[in-house]
Amino acid sequence: MRDRIMRTIVFFDLPNVYSKDKRAYQLFRKYLLNEGFIMLQESVYSKLILNSEQSNLLYERIKKNAPKKGIIQLLTITERQYAKIEYIIGEPTTKIINSEDRLIVL
Repeated sequence: MRDRIMRTIVFFDLPNVYSKDKRAYQLFRKYLLNEGFIMLQESVYSKLILNSEQSNLLYERIKKNAPKKGIIQLLTITERQYAKIEYIIGEPTTKIINSEDRLIVL
């Protein structure tokens, strides 16, 4: 089951010069956060997904909410591949629970 869990990573470079472009950037960023993405770096967001069907649906929703200008790239990898990220400088943030374990507190 662990191999089926994947991670979709969104990389984007959107124009941010004019107020109309800034608004489009802010709306897209807000959309990603509402969709459940977490920020890895500026303009790089990640989301845990359960299977490739969910990934395809996510791609379609992102396409519908993408601004008209700029570059947006999507990459889906397995959670095992994602776990092999090595930090050259800096450390992973500890504010975000970043695991496939699910915890329900009642």
